[in-house]
Amino acid sequence: MLGPGIITGSVDNDAGGITTYSVAGAQYGYHMLWTLFPAFIVLLVVQEMNARMGVVTGKGLADLIRENFGVKVTFFIFLGLIVADIGNTTTEFAGVAGSMQIFGVNKYISVPISAILVWLFVVKGNYRSAEKLFLVFSVFLFSYVVSALLAKPDWSHIGQAVVKPDIQMNVPYIGMVIGLIGTTIAPWMQFYMQSAVIEKGVKMEEYKYAIWDVVIGCVATIVVAFFIVVACGATLHAKGIVINDAKDAAEALRPFAGAFASQLFAFGLFIASIFAATILPLATAFYICEAFGFEAGIDKKMKDAPEFYSFFTSIIILSALIILIPGAPLILITIWSQVINGILLPVVLISMMIIINKKEIMGLYVNNGLKNFIGWSTIIILLVLTAMLTFEPLFVK
Repeated sequence: MLGPGIITGSVDNDAGGITTYSVAGAQYGYHMLWTLFPAFIVLLVVQEMNARMGVVTGKGLADLIRENFGVKVTFFIFLGLIVADIGNTTTEFAGVAGSMQIFGVNKYISVPISAILVWLFVVKGNYRSAEKLFLVFSVFLFSYVVSALLAKPDWSHIGQAVVKPDIQMNVPYIGMVIGLIGTTIAPWMQFYMQSAVIEKGVKMEEYKYAIWDVVIGCVATIVVAFFIVVACGATLHAKGIVINDAKDAAEALRPFAGAFASQLFAFGLFIASIFAATILPLATAFYICEAFGFEAGIDKKMKDAPEFYSFFTSIIILSALIILIPGAPLILITIWSQVINGILLPVVLISMMIIINKKEIMGLYVNNGLKNFIGWSTIIILLVLTAMLTFEPLFVK
């Protein structure tokens, strides 16, 4: 039953997530580790609802949104999601380029080769083989645990930071807290999770086992994030090193934790980036095709699902080409894709809550009172955090 939950959770630690955790560790040491616990709760609540909807209805989230809210609403939601996902995929290829530079490989070699391999794997493979490779990718992300251990962190300070966090009430600190929690959940994740559960063919009698998949995925996500913060906190923060992205963190680790730790960090960034560069276009192709009634699925041949593979291919090509443009405005792309994600995330989550509470859709598996309380509380918190996270970069000079 392992697969959808672990894969979706692991992809959450993409190039953007690794950058956020690295910068948090470098700037604040271990003092941001406490934020990972509420982040875990948010991730767990939302993914459980996605899995349950997929198992009960046998329909993707996009399909359910179209049926319940109409084609016009669906069109405008997905127009924004497509733009955001192209920006997000571009960021992943930037992660591929940056990580390979640590090993001396130019982006004009690493990005095209990676894009071709991603395309071939999805187009020529099937769901079972894809899922197995994705699970292997998830395991490779634990290379960050080794990087952190090589950095020889002070575990007593880590324990103190978790149990008695030094919470500051200044703008940079609050902004970083928002970033750490906000990077945990994105609109595309909800669509991919539900589609993956359906394509895997999970039945209701197997659901209790599928929940373990979700839990393990969420735990693995937070564990990897924890050790990225620890690795950078133990070395870069201790030496006062300032970084801007995950590639900087990998390079800066070398003199303090050794070349092996630096290379492991870069390897983790490469795996995470190419992993997400595969899943994000897939998620986009899934929800577009589900919403408008096209055939979709990795198990289908290209002739049987031409629209699905056309969308997937187009996003891969466009995102890779943007990275290869000299002087491409990657920071601007990242900020605006984040803005669109921030605007659409509450819309997607509210749609989920409305759908999952309809007895004519979910039958006996609607949310109970506790799940509704947790679900709506999560949405309210995310609305506040998302609003702050989304609009803060637009006003910071």
